[in-house]
Amino acid sequence: MEQSTPAGTGQTGRPIPWYREVTADQWRAFFACFMGWVLDGFDFTILTFILVDLEHSFTVSKALAGALGTVTLLFRVAGGIGAGTAADKWGRKLPLMFSILWYSLFAFLSGFSTSYAMLFGLRALFGIGMGGVWAAAMPLTIEHWPKHLRGIASGLLQGGWSWGFMLSTLVYTFVYPLVNTRPDFGWRVMFWIGVLPALMIFWIVKQVKESPVWLARQGHLKERRQTDQVSLVRIFQPDLIGVTLQTSILMGAFIFSYHSLTFWYPTFLRTSHLAPLRFLVAFNAGSIAGAFIWGHLSESRLGRRGSAILAMLGGVATMPIYVLSHDATLLWIGALLMGLTASGAWGVVPSYLTERFPTAARGVGAGFAYHVGAGLGSFTPFLIGALQDRGMALPHAMMLCITTSCLLVALMMWIGPETRGVAFAGADEAGDTVGLVH
Repeated sequence: MEQSTPAGTGQTGRPIPWYREVTADQWRAFFACFMGWVLDGFDFTILTFILVDLEHSFTVSKALAGALGTVTLLFRVAGGIGAGTAADKWGRKLPLMFSILWYSLFAFLSGFSTSYAMLFGLRALFGIGMGGVWAAAMPLTIEHWPKHLRGIASGLLQGGWSWGFMLSTLVYTFVYPLVNTRPDFGWRVMFWIGVLPALMIFWIVKQVKESPVWLARQGHLKERRQTDQVSLVRIFQPDLIGVTLQTSILMGAFIFSYHSLTFWYPTFLRTSHLAPLRFLVAFNAGSIAGAFIWGHLSESRLGRRGSAILAMLGGVATMPIYVLSHDATLLWIGALLMGLTASGAWGVVPSYLTERFPTAARGVGAGFAYHVGAGLGSFTPFLIGALQDRGMALPHAMMLCITTSCLLVALMMWIGPETRGVAFAGADEAGDTVGLVH
């Protein structure tokens, strides 16, 4: 976006708040992606509150209950690759709308499951739409916003997942008791509520504009009478294969970390005879604030790498009061601090991934890395359940996985290059910086 005045200043040369630099079109693109991600987060995390119900309804082990999360994460891979490829070919908006409609439908249908196998299959299909939202939504917003505000946009966007988690916490706390009036009914209503995100489609169609970077590239190709090759092929060519591998492993570590922190956490609270609400509100409030803070700091000299590494090391330091303490006050403080640190580290992810790939492969590149990472990290819910089945206490199983995953994220961020300030060139792919700062 061209500006006649320096970034962050008005026509008089005086500083202006960053949010006033963002145009109405850019805000609408942000809110479409943000709300899609919030409601995606709600539809996934509501499962974490009803695992005990599902164990009883279908008479399955903790490992099989955890596998409901694992299969969703595995099928995110297909959704992320498919929607990312479509986003590079046909624009960011259409795959975003289709993905929201898809995950809303299969979240709703999950509530009608009559067997564990049926629920397992529906949660797998739900994962396809869940994966598609991120792959299409993140480039749509990041490509709309000014370059010097990408870190802030990244942190705000990723915080949407925590808003979704907080929403599912509130719904479980206040709605679940009202509808859990007979066996096998309360958890069904929790799934049925997941159809509501489909209503967003009408607003996106009318109010949200396509990515200007993607449109500029399509105009340039049309002038030259050229077409892009299939973007999925592009990310495996020699100049991008290293980027694809490193970002995929990095995202596997991030997913491993997040689900180590969250998937069994409501169960940990329930089995510790603690009401989940205040702890999950603390965790998610910390995550929202942390995503913004680390995203903002990623625009400083710390960069994307330094911000993520510091946040993850902070998570390791916080872990003893997150799941090992027997004092409710310390556990609450631990939840808040873990949100601010290890969970908040996600604030750098949208900007970092979109900056690693050129315009012609940004949708599928970021989508592939994120969701192959989700596939790599999908074993986490099952692993923690299996560790419990073999006699390890839940707090110790979580501790082992949290520590390992946070250190792995820090290592993979250190291995990769810094990306703060890269240029997006919509017209000419050669102008796009691939994973390096110049």
